[in-house]
Amino acid sequence: MTATPGPATLSRRLGLADAVVIGLASMIGAGAFVSLGAAQDLAGALAPLAVLVAAVVALCNATSTAQLAAQHPTSGGTYHYGRAQLGPWWGFLAGWCFVIGKIASCAAMALVIAAYLAPEPAQRLVAALVVAVLTAVNLVGITRTAALARILVTVAIAALVLTGVRLLVGGVGDGAAGGGDPLADAIPGPLAGAAAGLWDGGLAAVLGAGSGGVGGIALAVIQAAALMFFAFAGYARVATLGEEVTDPRRTIPRAILLALAAVCGLYVVLSVVLVLVGPAPGGQGWGPAPFLAALDAVGAGGIWHVIVTVGAVAAASGALLALVAGVSRTVLAMARERDLPPVLAHVSPRFSVPQRAEVAAGVAVLLLVLFASNVLVAVAASSFGVLLYYAIANLAALTQVGEWRLFPKVMQWVGLVGCVLLVGALPGRTIVAGLVVIAVGVAYRVAVRRVAGRAAG
Repeated sequence: MTATPGPATLSRRLGLADAVVIGLASMIGAGAFVSLGAAQDLAGALAPLAVLVAAVVALCNATSTAQLAAQHPTSGGTYHYGRAQLGPWWGFLAGWCFVIGKIASCAAMALVIAAYLAPEPAQRLVAALVVAVLTAVNLVGITRTAALARILVTVAIAALVLTGVRLLVGGVGDGAAGGGDPLADAIPGPLAGAAAGLWDGGLAAVLGAGSGGVGGIALAVIQAAALMFFAFAGYARVATLGEEVTDPRRTIPRAILLALAAVCGLYVVLSVVLVLVGPAPGGQGWGPAPFLAALDAVGAGGIWHVIVTVGAVAAASGALLALVAGVSRTVLAMARERDLPPVLAHVSPRFSVPQRAEVAAGVAVLLLVLFASNVLVAVAASSFGVLLYYAIANLAALTQVGEWRLFPKVMQWVGLVGCVLLVGALPGRTIVAGLVVIAVGVAYRVAVRRVAGRAAG
């Protein structure tokens, strides 16, 4: 039985440019200002290779998402695709993994914004305020969301380009931050700083990542790629807005691939620049603001700190803005099918947005912001949920036939295997905690279905 309170559909207002901007805004905040430094901490000068590995998995996932979105242009992303192609339980698992993964992403972005804007005692309060403000922006309509995202992503890209040029000049002219040849660090050593604490206990660490040798190097690169995947995950955000995109069969695949290609190029260049600057000073890792630390390493302060801070805040704000919108659309789709409380399925007749779902997502993010331990733990939790979500997307795309098969099956197989491999590289405690949360969701659905079955009987 399907609940359909309120308007049956959302308004199609987003064109190709708006869809690409939302995808860019969803990715750039995480990749440029959080993940790249931690990836280098894990993989050393092989960090650009880790970026490429994550990009290949993301590309394969993107083709699956684009192919599915063209056939099923409705809100909910792989939650809807899984239901349509594999069955209700697969759809539920995809939707639940997306919701928990992206709520963790939202918390990470809010904490990054606060880290640049406030001293430690006030950071969680500032992060909570940012979540509340951006959720309110989403409540007044998707076209306003796209317009603000365009401004934020433009500011972020400009700051990244300027910062990258300054770091390149400083790195080449003054030498690496740690002295000597930065490329001599191509073989990763023991995991550094905060990244070491995050990854200890994971399968890859148990198998020898960071211990040297070909196997250890490969595992370290895979660990870094798992972290970098978090930075790419926004490429398919437009697919969760399927009911609001004009000409979805044409617009959705193009928007996903264009946004992914642009960000992949940017990440590779920035990763190379960071490697040329050298290993992080003091051997403690680059931390949650790698480019701010890198500017200090090359002796660039003052106005450059302002530039990178403005860029980081703009990028993370754009990512958070788009992430909350994406989560709420999946919550809307799940509520319509009673996989979440049906009261969340209401769509505002005035603004044509799922306001109750927006509020619910915002509240969940606020709770994580107030109680999560740190940014890297939130990043790992996000990667766990999102990688499983895309694994189901690849499975669903493998079942498509005829005119809906837009890409070869080998890409979906590579995406599926890649998702499973990267999940296996996550910390053991992240995997265990993620499985517990998934079990809670499964228990809720089982209970609801039993109650519905008794009522029908």
